[in-house]
Amino acid sequence: MAGDEELARRFEERRRRLRAVAYRMLGSLSEAEDAVQETWLRLCRTGAGGIDDLSAWLTTVVSRICLDMLRSRAARREDPYGHEVPQRPDDRAGAAPEEEALLADAVGPALLVVLDTLSPLERVAFVLHDLFAVPFDRVAAVLDRSQPAAKKLASRARHKVRGVPAAPEPDLARQRAVVEAFLAAARGGDLAALLDVLAPDVVRRADPAVLPPGVPAELRGAGAVARGTVALRERARFAAPALVDGRVGAVVAPHGRLLCVLRIGVRDGRVRSYEVIAAPERLRRLRLAVLDTPAGPGPAQDRV
Repeated sequence: MAGDEELARRFEERRRRLRAVAYRMLGSLSEAEDAVQETWLRLCRTGAGGIDDLSAWLTTVVSRICLDMLRSRAARREDPYGHEVPQRPDDRAGAAPEEEALLADAVGPALLVVLDTLSPLERVAFVLHDLFAVPFDRVAAVLDRSQPAAKKLASRARHKVRGVPAAPEPDLARQRAVVEAFLAAARGGDLAALLDVLAPDVVRRADPAVLPPGVPAELRGAGAVARGTVALRERARFAAPALVDGRVGAVVAPHGRLLCVLRIGVRDGRVRSYEVIAAPERLRRLRLAVLDTPAGPGPAQDRV
């Protein structure tokens, strides 16, 4: 009994880190919890005897479980796109979703969206090495690949995550400042702030799927566009800056599930145009990337 209690204590000390790894791999808190629970069950069956480095062993096991889950998800061809804000199990149960919201904020909705475009092997390699600094010999063991192959998978994933900007860094910084001002005004439903950031001749186009019945797909002029943007402010609260086809735009991705993308045209410090893209076939053709180099999971104790 004392041995079981000691094993449980050592596992609980590492649960937070394991969940962080699993959440970044899977993008779902409930699935991450399932992966961590399965890891605990395997540890119970194996016992700690003969395990030299428990943290490394647990990370390997949870990563392989996540890899299997990602492969199963890919085989089912789950579509990561949708026109409605997804409802989480916690929402249906009436529980507060603060924990998953905090996790999603820590990871970043743009990163979660881009991670969904990676293959299972790319995603696991990137999460382990780039986000948790796991050495490539251990990454290779998880993936059942050679070290050069593991490095290639992580490099390919890194290139997709970071994207290729279509403008120099100073121009991207100016674009981002305008886009963030626009998103802040949209989230707050601040008509005056929107009029400040929109060009007088701004044009807004939107896929019909994101619009209420009777709302035109195209609006012209700052006043009409500002009012139309305020009308959609409920979805704007989920918007986050991202690189869209090499330029600063935004993704609307509640709980990491891509709802739509804003392709935003900025010139002379104002929004000259923006397009709301929601049709799944159009979303698949976009090149999405994060604006900043993804940070690690936080404090040193979270690193593997």
